[in-house]
Amino acid sequence: MDDAADAKRRWGRWSFAAAAAAAALMLTTAGCVEQTMTVQSTPPGALVYMNDQELGRTPLTRDFQRYGDYDVQVRLEGYQTLKTHSKLKPPFWNWVPMDLVAYLLPVTFKDHKSLDYTLKPLDPVLDDSAELVQRAETLRQGLESSPFTRVPTPRATTRSTTRSTTRASTQPKQ
Repeated sequence: MDDAADAKRRWGRWSFAAAAAAAALMLTTAGCVEQTMTVQSTPPGALVYMNDQELGRTPLTRDFQRYGDYDVQVRLEGYQTLKTHSKLKPPFWNWVPMDLVAYLLPVTFKDHKSLDYTLKPLDPVLDDSAELVQRAETLRQGLESSPFTRVPTPRATTRSTTRSTTRASTQPKQ
């Protein structure tokens, strides 16, 4: 009977030591999650802004920290500026509470997102800047000749700093 109890006690100590060693190993060799995104455009060489921060010219690959909705602008001379939203969704292993396990396991998880944008060439009829300036001048002249337009009068922008040097006498007259 003593041998069975002794063996059970040794097994309990060994399993506790193994669990403690496994926990220590998991904590010291914590896993890693690599999140990268590639942004491409047709044609390449477009300047990319995400959430009003310049990322660079396409094609580009960058690390990112958070998932969610991004405001994206893609610009290239001779093409219409593209303004859109792109949503980056997390993979299942990065959902709560599974993300805790993903960061504790001694394995590197990789998540790569790819964003592709196609730019449209500018319409030469709509992009005639000389015609646009001419139209603006015509509208401006029409506004100046309107019966509702008044000539602006200059106003003082600061208070007068000079004071009157004459004071009324406070002495009674005799």
